[in-house]
Amino acid sequence: MTFNNQEWLKQVTEEPIDPGRQICDPHHHLFIRRPNTEVNYFQSKFASEIAASGHNVVSTVYIECKAMYRNDGPEELKPVGEVEFANGQAAMAASGLYGNTKICAGIIGYADLRLGDAVGSVLDAELAAAGNRFKGIRFAGTWNEDPKIRNGSNNPINDQFQNVAFREGFGELRTRNLVFEAWCYHTHIKQVTGLARAFPDTVIILNHFGGPIGVGPFANKHQEVFTKWQIDMKELSTCENVYAKLGGLQMDVNGFGWHKRKMPPSSIELMKATQPWYHHTIESFGTKRCMFESNFPVDKFSCSYGVLWNSFKRITEKFSSSEKAALFHDNAAKIYSI
Repeated sequence: MTFNNQEWLKQVTEEPIDPGRQICDPHHHLFIRRPNTEVNYFQSKFASEIAASGHNVVSTVYIECKAMYRNDGPEELKPVGEVEFANGQAAMAASGLYGNTKICAGIIGYADLRLGDAVGSVLDAELAAAGNRFKGIRFAGTWNEDPKIRNGSNNPINDQFQNVAFREGFGELRTRNLVFEAWCYHTHIKQVTGLARAFPDTVIILNHFGGPIGVGPFANKHQEVFTKWQIDMKELSTCENVYAKLGGLQMDVNGFGWHKRKMPPSSIELMKATQPWYHHTIESFGTKRCMFESNFPVDKFSCSYGVLWNSFKRITEKFSSSEKAALFHDNAAKIYSI
């Protein structure tokens, strides 16, 4: 499948706001294969988008997306291929031939935690494949009974984060000092809270605001979703081992519908439409436990890289210099040891 909306995105270009500010982009993918996502998206293409944006992105963290799994061997070890791939992309970026950004300086892979304690051998293989770049895993709990809503490619179940075998496998992360990326929909944020309380010594990073849904049965229920989401996010924020990623709201599942317009949104439009989600999360978790993320190239479905980061900078216009440093770079660099 070929998808390229570059000409549509070119209709809205902006000069970078605060271009000298250092950024660690803690959430992006490469060679992700899903509907409405650009194919053959490798680090060289990502580097060119970063350079064109004018923003000072000094490092990034690669997040699993089922790319480049091994074609043979034991089923449970096939995801090691993705870590090997990301580490190779990191080596290319580290050469400096594609720009100054250390792309894939941190790598989040996938391992099937439902294997229980047997998943330890998979984690060890991923550590061996990427060394200090390997930081942890993501396991999607994105599930909904409505067929209009995309479930995780790992086939999660409704109570995934409560599952006994899953939690047994989850326990293997702490012994290796690995983090867990929690990707769920807003209907399951409470499960992340339960997981965080059961494993207080494991760092959990909530992806994409906990996935507020705006399509299917949740279409035209923005305020209802937002109200429930506020309550659940506030409760989750009481878990000191949980950090929140600020971004990923430009996916089709969120229901903003930017991709349906003749022209893509400006950073001002993005800021006005999304800032309540950002402000509530930052107020709940504090500036020391939040970090901005691009979720590229997935969010490229709705906006350009430069416009997206400008919207983040508009949202934090009145924040102090130290707060901005934490949100745009320092928190991510610390959590992922970059």
